Amino acid sequence: MKKLANLRAFTNSVQLKFALTFMALIILLLAMLNTYPTIVSRDLVFASKEKSLQSQAGVMSSALSGPEALTSETVREVMGLLDLRSLTRVIVTGPEGLILYDSSRLDPAAGRYALFSEIYRALSGEVVCYSVYDGKAFKTSEAMPIKNDGVTLGAVYLYEYDSSQASLINGIQDNLRRITTLTATAALILLFIFSRALTLRITELVKATKIVSEGDYNYRIEISGHDELSDLGEEFNSLTQRLKDTEELRRRFVSDASHELKTPLASIRLLADSIVNADSMDMDTMREFVTDIGNEAERLQRTTEKLLSLSRMDSGTQISRGRLELKQVVKKTLHLLSPLAEDRQISINTELSDGCCILGNEDLVYRIIFNLAENGIKYNMPGGTVTIRLYSEDESVKLIVEDGGIGIPDDDLPHIFSRFYRVDKARSREAGGSGLGLSIVYDAVRLHSGTVDVEKRSEGGTRFTVCFPSFAESKEET
Repeated sequence: MKKLANLRAFTNSVQLKFALTFMALIILLLAMLNTYPTIVSRDLVFASKEKSLQSQAGVMSSALSGPEALTSETVREVMGLLDLRSLTRVIVTGPEGLILYDSSRLDPAAGRYALFSEIYRALSGEVVCYSVYDGKAFKTSEAMPIKNDGVTLGAVYLYEYDSSQASLINGIQDNLRRITTLTATAALILLFIFSRALTLRITELVKATKIVSEGDYNYRIEISGHDELSDLGEEFNSLTQRLKDTEELRRRFVSDASHELKTPLASIRLLADSIVNADSMDMDTMREFVTDIGNEAERLQRTTEKLLSLSRMDSGTQISRGRLELKQVVKKTLHLLSPLAEDRQISINTELSDGCCILGNEDLVYRIIFNLAENGIKYNMPGGTVTIRLYSEDESVKLIVEDGGIGIPDDDLPHIFSRFYRVDKARSREAGGSGLGLSIVYDAVRLHSGTVDVEKRSEGGTRFTVCFPSFAESKEET
């Protein structure tokens, strides 16, 4: 069963298909190499012999066209003056096909009637030439009429049997067969080597994919060469590293989310158990405990809402978009934050330009502004300020939120957009933070094809810069 599975795998393998394809191509090329030169050489010999015999027959016909009638004696005299050594047989006939001259020594046919179709066609006025190659010799015949003032006096027939040219072509064929045999053998060996090398790298990629799919994100492919497969291997390693990073983020996210939800749940349970197990509890203490339970439940609700918001953005759900005047959105958001700012004794300064329009989702843009401004208020000094600036620049709209608060250490700046990341965990929990606000800001800005940057202010505090693509009426989408 295993052998059958291995055989099926081999017959369906890329290596076999690759080898068979190139083998067919090699066989085709070698077949052409083995036949084309022979065919060309043969055709050249045919053309040469036809031209040569036609020239000789023309000379004989011209030499024999002098007398008014042909006789055996006149033909022999004329033939004695011509060079017939290259010809195997020469026949001259009268007008009725009677053979007057035959150069054959084995079976001369003089005095008999010719039975060759070429001769009778020549007596009809045609010039006939046949050439045959049977692998051993070239057999060429030429028949031409003998005329005097338009009267056919007879016909001349030439026949040549040439084995030397055939031997030459046979030698060429033998050499080509040896060359093609050696070439085919070398090509098949090289084909096997290269196809094996190529498919081994593809097999390694398949093996690596299976290993990574089983959860081993530390597996890497050894890269060699500088071809497309090497590029594919590098991309695979890069993708595997991204999968590893994503898995680590997922695990950390699950751990942080569990911890974030477990803490208020534990507090609620502890407070509820205290109320249930207390034999006698005064109303003020009970009210305080119930208030704490409500605060923890509210904290749970905020965290859950933020997690749901992040989940919707991660899922790539299509969001509705429309033309937004950011100045109005900023004003609405700051109006909701004004009680918190008054309670923390924080002043909010604004520099908002008109005509700052983007194509976006109002709810997500509200979350961006709300989270940045809320952080500026919560993590500020008593009597501090939060400044919000809005203006257009080139083809973009910039929103800047800066504060004079406690600031962010340099080591924490690269991580503040990570989920559940807190700069000062104790102070963040005390302020009611969950470590999700800036993650929501980052994802919401990304969904609007924008960018968000953070930097420390030289005079203290933090500056966030959000850049949106500006929106013109002519580009409005439905």
